Amino acid sequence: MRLAGKIIEWNDERGFGFIAQNGGSQRVFVHVRDFEGRARRPVVGDPVTYEPGQDARGRPMATRVRNARQPAAKPQSSTSRFPRTAVALVALAGVGAGVFAGLLPLVVGFAYLFMSGVSYFMYWADKSAAQNDARRTPEANLHLVDLLCGWPGALLAQQQFRHKTVKQPFVALFWLTVLINIASVAWLVHSGMLEGIG
Repeated sequence: MRLAGKIIEWNDERGFGFIAQNGGSQRVFVHVRDFEGRARRPVVGDPVTYEPGQDARGRPMATRVRNARQPAAKPQSSTSRFPRTAVALVALAGVGAGVFAGLLPLVVGFAYLFMSGVSYFMYWADKSAAQNDARRTPEANLHLVDLLCGWPGALLAQQQFRHKTVKQPFVALFWLTVLINIASVAWLVHSGMLEGIG
């Protein structure tokens, strides 16, 4: 039996909140992993429908939660993963081409490849922590790694895990780190400061 209610409390960083059933006074726990067909992150005030369930300790919780304002979930097509993935792959391919053409030092190519791997792992770990109510990776750490040539890996992780793509302050700062990184690398190469390194 599906019940109707609305989200009355939501902690986006930790990925959980509470639903108040329509016409009732009891709060029901809900975790982000129990939402179906999420087109965006839940927010306070969202009308939802859900099936009542229990957690491992027998406490009431909501399962198979759907946002009442959204249509039924559709399978996610591969095209929906295209934009960020394409930008990341084009960026890495461009760096690789620059290295092979002698326009970029080898160390720059290694920096982008290694830091992208680090960034990808950090986003995966943060997504996993959000789903399991564990200790999260500070956003400042994610931004720092992205700034230090890790942003292509971040784009891949954001798209694959559907993580950190909705929260506008984070997204805006992320793209700022991308611009700063590109400008900084271009300046270092143009100034000749990387000559003789790799």
